[in-house]
Amino acid sequence: MKFAITCICACFLLFSCGDGGKKSEQKLTPAKGNKYYGGIFKMNEVEYFRSLFPLNVTEVTGHRITNQIYEGLVRFDQADLSIVPVLAESWEVDSTASKFVFHLRKGVKFHDDACFPNGKGKEVTANDFKYSLTKLCEYSATNEGYKFFSDKIAGCEAYYVSTRNGQPLPEGVAGVKVIDDYTLEISLNRPVGNFLDFLALPFAAVFPKEAVDKYGIDMREKAVGTGPFYIKSLKHDQSVYLARNESYWGKDADGNQLPYLEGIKVSFIKERKSELLEFKKGNLDMIYRLPLELTTEIVTKDDKLQDAYKQYVLQVAPSLSVWYLGFLNTDPVFSNKNLRIAFNYAIDRKKICEYTLKGAGFPAIHGIVPMGMEGYDAEVVKGYDYDPVKAREYLAKAGYPNGKGLPAITLGINSGGGTNEQLAEALSKMLEETLNIKVNITSVPFPQHTENVETSKVPFFRMGWNADYPDPETFLCLFYGKNVPSNPSERSYLNSSRYKNAAYDALYEAAISTADDDKRNLLYIKAEQLMMDDAPVMPIYYYKDHRLLQPYVLNFPQNAMEYRLLREVYFKPQTN
Repeated sequence: MKFAITCICACFLLFSCGDGGKKSEQKLTPAKGNKYYGGIFKMNEVEYFRSLFPLNVTEVTGHRITNQIYEGLVRFDQADLSIVPVLAESWEVDSTASKFVFHLRKGVKFHDDACFPNGKGKEVTANDFKYSLTKLCEYSATNEGYKFFSDKIAGCEAYYVSTRNGQPLPEGVAGVKVIDDYTLEISLNRPVGNFLDFLALPFAAVFPKEAVDKYGIDMREKAVGTGPFYIKSLKHDQSVYLARNESYWGKDADGNQLPYLEGIKVSFIKERKSELLEFKKGNLDMIYRLPLELTTEIVTKDDKLQDAYKQYVLQVAPSLSVWYLGFLNTDPVFSNKNLRIAFNYAIDRKKICEYTLKGAGFPAIHGIVPMGMEGYDAEVVKGYDYDPVKAREYLAKAGYPNGKGLPAITLGINSGGGTNEQLAEALSKMLEETLNIKVNITSVPFPQHTENVETSKVPFFRMGWNADYPDPETFLCLFYGKNVPSNPSERSYLNSSRYKNAAYDALYEAAISTADDDKRNLLYIKAEQLMMDDAPVMPIYYYKDHRLLQPYVLNFPQNAMEYRLLREVYFKPQTN
């Protein structure tokens, strides 16, 4: 394997890992700055990804893989989630805060792929971004990113309508213009204070027309980007192997070409206990979130490693993510607001967090926005504490005193490594004990579950939402009425509960049009309180994330969004 290294001796350093289980050896080559090249980073996901095509990446597994493959104009900093340049070296914003001019890096190339002549990746220019952003505004069953940009980029909605009608506007998206090969202009309908956050999403990544023309719908697995890694092999529902991009443009502060790692192997072990066992054997380099039933064996109540695990590195952080149960608000049963409120009051969230989660979460007794969002006072929002008296009162108001006459209720979940089943059992027991209702549970793989939820096939469902960007809007957009398609048979990705309230929409629209952060957050709080009073969902807990790393893993900071980039992760040599 070739590396761009100068003035370094070519010695190899071996390290092994494990705690008496299987040993693994990886060859490391020194780089400048006491860093090392080499090694394959092994991580696991408990759910298989839905798609790796940027416009259809809607779940966390897809995010974590595509972030290594695709890049856009900007990205989040892995440590503090601030915006940093990627393929745009710099940019300017005009006095109206609604026109951005981006200056692209020169010499950046797409991955080598059969979609290009002679299999060699071409240089990325502003025309490629024009193409990708135009596809983002195009009507398509695989385009889930449109809703994030439709009201922001000038001409996006008009182009979407034209493509839906089969008559694409010849000029394309009016707000995306190529000035020259390395200069791109994006005009907005209005000032958007956090527009760069949206450009950091996978939806705004650049991808080549050549790949779309060659692979079409197979782009869900045939990923062609500019990132530090590319897909070398993929076995459905078993593993994905990402190899080092030898032509990657990025370098570190010491002049070392990135990435350091030789590759990344993603496995899909479904059970968290099995995942932990593989980690202890040395077959995984990290695990994210712990098996609920083993949490107290691994960490103390004050988040210190127990003696049996002190050889590992523990990372702990409150997470900008929420676990909730959703109601299909257009369903004949759950269109009943009093019933939804009754369900909310029937849950003892503090007990769930203490006994079921073993402290790995915070009770969601406020709103849908987790605590810890900078500048947003989430605790002002009043949600639902456990109140069995009120729960029964609202159940009677709903027309089902003591549960009498209520049709059979089924909760749809995905497995989530066993966590979701345990939570669903605990929650269904609480609903039965408090409201005298029986809840059946059905579990399907995550891709099928999200399909069922988005197409309204399950009226009562488990869902979780991780922040896509560090702003309350990333949660509150889930309840914006205009994110519900007019055709009830169409997929509703963002607003899967299909909740509509004109007063909420007015407050939400006023907030996203307000440049002042403090004023915008006050409007968000009013909107969130109004929504919570309508109870379209049941927030259960806000995540607290635990990560375990092998001791040789360096430069892998944790953040509240679990936004992962492995381009600067490296291994250090270890000896027995």
